[in-house]
Amino acid sequence: MITKSNSGEKISLSHGAGGKLSLELISHLFKENFKNKILNRLEDSAVFSLNEQRIAFTADSYVIQPIFFPGGDIGKLAVCGTINDLSVMGAKPLFLSCSLIIEEGLDKSILQKIVLSMKKTAQKARVQIVTGDTKVVEKGSADKIFINTSGIGIISKGIDLGKEKIKIGDKIIINGTIGDHATAVLSSRAGLEFQTKVKSDCAFLSDLISSILKFKDKIKFMRDPTRGGLATVLNEMVSGGNFGVLLSEEKIPVREEVKGFCELLGYDPLYLANEGKVIMVVAPQIAEKILNILRKNPLGKKAEIIGEITDKFKGMVGLNTRYGGTRVVDMLLGEQFPRIC
Repeated sequence: MITKSNSGEKISLSHGAGGKLSLELISHLFKENFKNKILNRLEDSAVFSLNEQRIAFTADSYVIQPIFFPGGDIGKLAVCGTINDLSVMGAKPLFLSCSLIIEEGLDKSILQKIVLSMKKTAQKARVQIVTGDTKVVEKGSADKIFINTSGIGIISKGIDLGKEKIKIGDKIIINGTIGDHATAVLSSRAGLEFQTKVKSDCAFLSDLISSILKFKDKIKFMRDPTRGGLATVLNEMVSGGNFGVLLSEEKIPVREEVKGFCELLGYDPLYLANEGKVIMVVAPQIAEKILNILRKNPLGKKAEIIGEITDKFKGMVGLNTRYGGTRVVDMLLGEQFPRIC
């Protein structure tokens, strides 16, 4: 929360955690002062038109610790995360920027490893890193290395996603298991003795998403559930709407190792960060077709229909539990643990 001091209120880590305090900061400070039609939508990417071509433009910063983790590193994460923010808007990612803030004393071999990881990932995703910036700060002024990226993509005619498209009865799909990234990162941190075999799901989703875009107007909304996880994204989606969400706990795919990790440390997998997952809201008549397409891709083998849009929980997310009850899944005030992405 914002703490009081003689000079006024102070920012806490929770303001960057993706929960209620993050939303409050964005809405009352940034949105209020920068407000315009594009920004006010608060999408993963800004969408606008230039010479009749619709463009998606996004920016993100990566401050993960440790910078190397099972399944990835900060470089791969930065490229994949930026690509995914474009892809969930229905865009074809084309160009990225790469700006680095490097702490004095970082081994050059580590920097080279990160840069090569970014190069490899970008080439595999068929995007180009075309501009950037580098700053070096005094030792103790940063946490080894921070990466800021921007991305530009183009949106084909007929693709127009947004929560205003959502209707009662639409189905909610996720392309695989939740919580893998957070579990991999947290279990690899110094001082945390709990070890798992789980790897981060860090991956670019552009190819997976492009495989289902032929359905165009039948796909209503997409978002990648990073900070704050599945629960936070769905709460943001229903906020201020005339509809709600009803999830089925039994349908939400979670690895047994992630369940064990959460039970041991008191976490809820619904709020764990992901870096290779996409939530889709689609028309009910094409939900099974999309599911079948996703399952043919390695990144969608465990895809499931996990819930639907309902008029019973307007502005809220409900969960049918495996024990037969129903509970409200609210947005956290901050986050369950310190930053991981």
